[in-house]
Amino acid sequence: METNEPMDTDIGAEKLQPEETAELLEETGPAPSGEPREQEDPLSRELEFLFDVPLQVSVEVGRARILLKDLLQMGEGYVVELDKLAGEPLDLYVNSRLIARGEAVKVGDRFGIKLTEVVSQSDRIKRLG
Repeated sequence: METNEPMDTDIGAEKLQPEETAELLEETGPAPSGEPREQEDPLSRELEFLFDVPLQVSVEVGRARILLKDLLQMGEGYVVELDKLAGEPLDLYVNSRLIARGEAVKVGDRFGIKLTEVVSQSDRIKRLG
């Protein structure tokens, strides 16, 4: 269930709003020169443990609604028509939240997704709640 209310994040005894969390996450990354930042906020260092949290990533080609009788009749060769047109971007979800869109690419013997649109970092933080 999604809500438009801002989500508080507990860090120690302080509470952060999504915008503050986004700023902290930006601050913990490397400096634009690629070197580690010289001055780190102690609160930023406390967030480093989050960087190793595993996330479920999925790519959606499209969706369809079918009747139960059609589901029961499915077999090899059955075609399910999806709601997207050929050539439309694929949707990239992280923990069931839309994060980006892109196009399918082949990486060796596997498929990948080349991102063409990415939800802004501040919007991603806001959607956490």
